[in-house]
Amino acid sequence: MTTFYFKTYGCAANQADSEQMAGLLREAQFSPSDTIEDADIVIFNTCTVKGPSESQFFKDLEEFKVEHPYKIVIVAGCIAQTDPHNSLLKDVSCIGTKQIHHIVEVVEESLNDNVVKMLEMGEMPPLNLPRIRKNPVIEIVPISRGCMGACSFCKTKAARKNLVSYPIQDIITETKNAVQDGVKEIWLTAQDTFCYGFDIGTDLPALLKELVTIPGEFTIRIGMGNPNHIPKIGDALLEMYTHPKIFKFLHVPLQAGDDVTLQDMKRGYTVDDFFTIIQQFRNLFPAINIMTDIIVGYPTETEERYWNTLEAVRKLAPDSINISRFWSRPGTLAAELKQLHGDEVKRRSRVLTGIFENISTLQNEKWIGWEGPILIDERGKDNQLIGRNNYYKPIIVEGDFKLGDVVNVKVVKSGMFDLKGDVVGV
Repeated sequence: MTTFYFKTYGCAANQADSEQMAGLLREAQFSPSDTIEDADIVIFNTCTVKGPSESQFFKDLEEFKVEHPYKIVIVAGCIAQTDPHNSLLKDVSCIGTKQIHHIVEVVEESLNDNVVKMLEMGEMPPLNLPRIRKNPVIEIVPISRGCMGACSFCKTKAARKNLVSYPIQDIITETKNAVQDGVKEIWLTAQDTFCYGFDIGTDLPALLKELVTIPGEFTIRIGMGNPNHIPKIGDALLEMYTHPKIFKFLHVPLQAGDDVTLQDMKRGYTVDDFFTIIQQFRNLFPAINIMTDIIVGYPTETEERYWNTLEAVRKLAPDSINISRFWSRPGTLAAELKQLHGDEVKRRSRVLTGIFENISTLQNEKWIGWEGPILIDERGKDNQLIGRNNYYKPIIVEGDFKLGDVVNVKVVKSGMFDLKGDVVGV
């Protein structure tokens, strides 16, 4: 039987696409392979958000072609959509971000030595595609594709286009099916979850209100959403966060702690706007798990504006943070600006990383002594078991448990990035 393997880069939305494409291939009598070496067909599902991710993919692809010259290669995702004529992709079939439901056709054409570029953007993949879950207790549900933003630094818009939301009923059906399959975590993912439904006359709180009524034991993790949409849905969203089926986890990107830089980035909010939102959530949930994103070294980021970002991060004291060095993305407005020296950008990144490591250590120490249930949802390094509490904090435990088990623990130790718990009951 012909075998396939997915190498997936980037976000949860890309992971969901890979799972759905894998499900379609299995349904078509292809067989998933556990390793890239044993696969007949390798599909690279790519990400173009960060320059280093794109560079890593092209490096991986070049090495793969040398090591496995007779394997069939297909490139999917954002790089396939935005850069299909790159010299390294000349002899490779490409499938775009809105064509994932045609993966079987692309694979079959490639098996017949035909190079195809299936990149049309005028349709939406059905939500009810079969899938092979990477994690059997986690269902990643794309609630929309595309976004409403026009950030000066971002290439994702070119790959995903404008916002198109899935109907609430389709999302409900997928969630019900997943829960019936034994899924314990529902990850709602999108390029921007907070603008879900604006194109179809609804919104994220309305979706959540329906999802939490689904019978079963599961918890919803809301994916990244941009702060400029919160004023339209804020009160209703806060109300939904009080429901026990929603993790007290908030991923909202700041990107810069300076208003001029945010304006140059075309982010659509101010630093004060951002902190008003954070305070609203912390007033209701003082221990809420905050995740944010920061870009350092934007071309117009002066030393003073950079220091404003450092101060904003200290004030925010997030639980986790994605720190990215600015990387010029071809075709974006920011690419036309004079770039800062690479050594300076590295220095700024190192300083911010050091500050965050101190913040993370202090934030985790606050959880020592916490006691309650966690859901075992991950196996970490050295086969460690990792569970999440209702604030989506990762807690390492020891014991003979399996994914999906609920275990009562007490946090006895904290590290820079995780917590250690002792089992107090099952």
